[in-house]
Amino acid sequence: MELIKNKVEEEVDDYDHEDDDTDEEEDVIIAQVKWRKHYSSVQKILLVGDGDFSFSLSLARAFGSARNMVATSLDSLEKIKKNYSDGIRNIMELEERGCVVLHGVDGKHMSDHFFLKTQRFDRIIYNFPHVGFHFPEENCCQIQMNKTLVKEFMKNAKALLRKENGEIHISHKEGDPYEKWNLVKKAEKIGLHLHDTVPFYKNDYPGYQNKRAHGSSADAPFQLGQANTYKFRLITHPL
Repeated sequence: MELIKNKVEEEVDDYDHEDDDTDEEEDVIIAQVKWRKHYSSVQKILLVGDGDFSFSLSLARAFGSARNMVATSLDSLEKIKKNYSDGIRNIMELEERGCVVLHGVDGKHMSDHFFLKTQRFDRIIYNFPHVGFHFPEENCCQIQMNKTLVKEFMKNAKALLRKENGEIHISHKEGDPYEKWNLVKKAEKIGLHLHDTVPFYKNDYPGYQNKRAHGSSADAPFQLGQANTYKFRLITHPL
């Protein structure tokens, strides 16, 4: 664990010095802002539970660099190698582009992570959170487990979010039983409000491969159907 921690600290040394840029350098960066859908090369972005890291890589390729990104997964590096045909290749390209890649990061406890707790992000992204297929999707136990996952993720993401214009993005399937997860109500209870909801289209992110991520079919895609990205911001109260 200490070796891993030292490796991460070495990788993020340059990342932490971005705030030291001069005004002139910042002007150059602003002039070269690159976008992919809702995300830009000047936002500090945290990606959670990214499976084979293909979504992170789609952003990095659009930006031309990933120095503004931290990409994480719950899986260990060994498990990623076992479960995903392109996982290691995607990670290698992300790191070559300057991304900090972290493994074994649990979205329900990530605000306690030794590195993440020192950071604040403009965008925190979790696409299609899911605990795995323990029961049928419509089973009440399965629904409750997923609701708990989303609630704990939002609590932790809130702690890592920049107060000014920071957003937590959750992409989520629509219809029954997914509407029973009650994303908006759960967000409001922990001090977040729904800023916007926009349709999620896989084709907006070239190279992204949505994965089941669990069991013997971890590398297989799941049917997206109708899906939206929910954008949450901190609830602020006037003085």
